[in-house]
Amino acid sequence: MTPGGGSRHALVFGASGLIGRYLVLALAEAGADVTAAVRSAASGAKLEQWLSEHGLAGRISTAIVDFDAPELLPGGPAAFPFVTEIHNCAGSFRFGMPADEARSANVGIVEGLIDFAAGLPRLQRVVHVSGYRVGGQDPATVPWSDEHRAEVYRELGGYEASKVESDAIFQARALQRGVPWTIVNPATVIGDSVTGEADQHLGIAVTIEQLWNGTAAALPAGASTFVPVLTVDYLAAFMVAAAADPDAEGRSYWVLDDATPPLTDLLTHVGRHLGAKIPSLKIPVGVIKRLPRRFTGADPETLGFLSSDRYPTESAVELAARHSIPMPDVRVSLDRWVDYLAAHRFGAATGDGRRFVDAGGVRTFELGTSGSRQVIFPGLPVNADTWADVAAGIGARAVDLPGLGLSGGTGVQDWEQWLPAVLGDEPADLVGHSIGAAAAVVAADRFPARVDSLTLIAPFFLQAPAGASARLRPLVGAYLRHSDPARLSRTLTGSEASAPALASSRSDLKRGTATRVAEQLALAGSQRWRVELREALARFRGPVRIITGSEDPLAPDAIELLESASNVELISVSGAGHHPQLTHGDALIRLLMRVAAA
Repeated sequence: MTPGGGSRHALVFGASGLIGRYLVLALAEAGADVTAAVRSAASGAKLEQWLSEHGLAGRISTAIVDFDAPELLPGGPAAFPFVTEIHNCAGSFRFGMPADEARSANVGIVEGLIDFAAGLPRLQRVVHVSGYRVGGQDPATVPWSDEHRAEVYRELGGYEASKVESDAIFQARALQRGVPWTIVNPATVIGDSVTGEADQHLGIAVTIEQLWNGTAAALPAGASTFVPVLTVDYLAAFMVAAAADPDAEGRSYWVLDDATPPLTDLLTHVGRHLGAKIPSLKIPVGVIKRLPRRFTGADPETLGFLSSDRYPTESAVELAARHSIPMPDVRVSLDRWVDYLAAHRFGAATGDGRRFVDAGGVRTFELGTSGSRQVIFPGLPVNADTWADVAAGIGARAVDLPGLGLSGGTGVQDWEQWLPAVLGDEPADLVGHSIGAAAAVVAADRFPARVDSLTLIAPFFLQAPAGASARLRPLVGAYLRHSDPARLSRTLTGSEASAPALASSRSDLKRGTATRVAEQLALAGSQRWRVELREALARFRGPVRIITGSEDPLAPDAIELLESASNVELISVSGAGHHPQLTHGDALIRLLMRVAAA
């Protein structure tokens, strides 16, 4: 906790949250020394790792905070005489909280924080994050009577009421203790304006997820409903500036993007960007607020945000202009945010290296090492997620084919424009599984200068044709759409062991890819296409490795044909079936590493 030599030292509460992380980064980049108040050493280590991954070269200090203890931080204010500003991003952001829990989390924090701040000799400002729907409370009303408190909490719900009360108490207590303060009332905070990154999935993000999953039955009607948004990096930059601006002392700022489209237009825009089906039914907001929760799918507290109110943003706009903080384009920011949400399956998939790219006009999902010249094309009916461990193990990128997994497009008909865009200009080593093997062979045949080698895993066109039932598209599509992960695992591998790895594939099938999977499975039964693929493979002169499971062998005539080719190596994985990435991932990684070394 030893401070650096800078004259500005910020203490950030809630530093490990979405806003807090970006604020710590912005403060450090602005030259401030930073102490991050975190709830555990593990949380502090995670924060430092995030900061390092986001380009922070220097280090920050951390301190363990306990909001229930007599002293918030070890040693109390006397241990932090160097702090010049406090930023309070702490609190609980969760709709549906009981009143006692919400009040303890949000009101109790500001009371303890102001008492702590009053003992800091060099303190110049406390910046408190409130909210655009709850800010602007009158400190003269503090203390609230029990009757008034009960009425507010009954009307607004635990979370919003606790934020209203904490806004009033923060001001009253700061005035009483002589603590200089500034309040920021941000709109709904979305992802970084450049990367879209965000790990908060509340409020409007829930509605967008419902659009993505196809479970949103209707949109709110009317052009006046306004749910403003704000990128997290803009908010962080604003707070850094406000803490040092003399004119900001004792003022509250509504920080939001006035250019945010009305809610219906916003949802329609992001739905189209995601390629989701937009509900044609529109229901007036007043009716939505009266519907039971089982119909809206929304926590009742969130419905209060469906309002046509506008907010006094002039002073925030002026402060941002004084400090040259430009507001990013809201539609571009929304697109990047929802891309990040969808690529990470709205929090179900964690980790870096997940992204959407444009490939030949097709919105394409890929994971793994960006720009890697080892490219994996997954098979049917699974997605790139089932290849994530293999891709990480060999430093590759796995790419969902058009119309499959998370990628847009419709199917094989997109390959002509899609394949060269995915390959890029430098030669690639292609790993194709099942129908992905067909994509790899087509790429090598049409763009031979861009393909160094082929590794074909369970290539269907070199195996015995599937039964006639695979060509019954409506039946296959219905089966896939209604299969749970355990059933899908039994179908693909013979056991339920791979059910967790198939949860995302099941989600994609249910969301809408089942029909396209069924179409491509039927196409895989075309004898003409199978012959064309075999002929294309024979024309490729680079190294070819064909990997099959011992329980899923090549057709005898294919073995005879391939054994006579000098550039082909046949490899069998003992005990594996058609999906070795699910059942024999480690063995597959070792084989592919050997291929890469060769």
